[in-house]
Amino acid sequence: MKRSIGLLSLTFVAISGILGSGWLFAPLLAAQAAGPSAMIAWVIGGFAMLLLAATFAEIATILPVAGGIGRVPHFSHGSVVSMTMGWTAWIGYNTTATIEVEAVLRYSKSLAPWLYTPDNQLSASGLGVACLLLLVFTVLNAFGVKFFARINTALTWVKILVPALLAAVILTSEFRYANFSDYGGFAPEGVKGILSAISTGGVIFALIGFRHVIDMAGEARNPKVNIPLALVLSLVVCLLIYGGLQLAFLGALDHAQLEKGWHSLHFAGELGPMASLATAVGALWIVSILDTSARISSFASGLVSVGSNARLGLAMAQNGLFPKFMETLSERGVPLFALLVNFVVAAIFFIALPFRQVLSLNTSSIVLSFVVGPIAVMAFRRLLPNTPRAFVLPAAPVTGCLAFVVASLIIYWSGWDTMIHLGICLAIGFALLLIRSTQGGFDSLDWREASWLAPYLVGLVSLSYLGSFGGGAGLIPVGPDILAVGLLSTCVYVLAIRLSLHKDKFALYLAEEELEEIGEYDSAEDAPVESTDFKI
Repeated sequence: MKRSIGLLSLTFVAISGILGSGWLFAPLLAAQAAGPSAMIAWVIGGFAMLLLAATFAEIATILPVAGGIGRVPHFSHGSVVSMTMGWTAWIGYNTTATIEVEAVLRYSKSLAPWLYTPDNQLSASGLGVACLLLLVFTVLNAFGVKFFARINTALTWVKILVPALLAAVILTSEFRYANFSDYGGFAPEGVKGILSAISTGGVIFALIGFRHVIDMAGEARNPKVNIPLALVLSLVVCLLIYGGLQLAFLGALDHAQLEKGWHSLHFAGELGPMASLATAVGALWIVSILDTSARISSFASGLVSVGSNARLGLAMAQNGLFPKFMETLSERGVPLFALLVNFVVAAIFFIALPFRQVLSLNTSSIVLSFVVGPIAVMAFRRLLPNTPRAFVLPAAPVTGCLAFVVASLIIYWSGWDTMIHLGICLAIGFALLLIRSTQGGFDSLDWREASWLAPYLVGLVSLSYLGSFGGGAGLIPVGPDILAVGLLSTCVYVLAIRLSLHKDKFALYLAEEELEEIGEYDSAEDAPVESTDFKI
């Protein structure tokens, strides 16, 4: 693919993915779950995402492939793991497009009330507009990655400045310190509330947008340097903005809004909680631009998500789970058929699930696909020991284990109700995998390297059912359940590293990837492919 995305564009791709509709509702959702201790949820969530980003930062400097979330596992643990992780990520990415389109329409309701029915559901006309907006995202991405990056960079400047300005205005207008001690104290729901805010309160959903850097690594210039820098810069900038918004939100609420407790907090206005607070403190001038900014933020994030998901669809076709025609690149170096397939699937999500379930499924499915990062780092330390790394994960065995445990906890905290939907998605993916095995032969798939998935998934599902998050039976209280998930994750982490690909099979897969790179070079007249260190 054409390596035409520089550091600024790559960083803004991640920022656009992180600062989507999340900053419009995440402060409210996190406050409902955890009260003032939502600030702690952002710290924990930010630390978790930095850990996971650090593992992929090292990997992407030596294997900068398109659709990295789905493609990287193919080189560390073979076909079954890459298909499983790519499938769950693909499901999550399609829900992201749905969420961002929903946000654009929600913030356009005042201009077009016919988009929604009286019970606040999308009308038939609203569904038509939603599909049309998805089609616009698809068409814009079809013009090529350079065109896409230019549009996104321009839109992202607005996405950075407006929420930062909003947080500053609210913080300097009114701040009630009593909100952090009254109304149930600093942590009215205790540790459980903080952990719920991380998974289902919008924290991880907001921050997980850094993944787009990994998926577009195959089109990044100087990937050894630009990918790690883009990952770190985007997360740091967005954590500062989200932290400021959450602090401003918590301090600006008045007694009438909190008298029934944090869990009953709600806003009836069409522009959402942040605009309502800006109105309450008299900053009407910023409310006038917030409406447009909200649509721009969600539009840009939807644009990035659709483009990133096309690369993931291409990677899944290369892995063998999706049809081969989805590998085809257009004259502009874009996986056009993958874009079209994803458009159809994302449109279906508008009808299939309500918004909160889509949000929870988005977080848990994408984080599940990220657990391969920590174990792949250790696998590549053995398989590519002499390959220069522009970024090296410090204390990789310990840091990787911690990242794996944290990712597992985020999945667990999403709750039993979400785990059911995730299980259904995994079952569908496994059925596709079995169909794939009938074509190439059951023995042709890398089952040995994937054997760690069985105890891991069964263990997480069982603990989720027994736990007290999101509809669980409540048989295991908060505290012991965290220890149980940590123990399960640590054991699986060690097992998964031991089950990584043998060197001969890894060399075969790497040679196949080099042939792909050569084929792309030959088909791209004006886009020489930079060295990616695919050396055996």
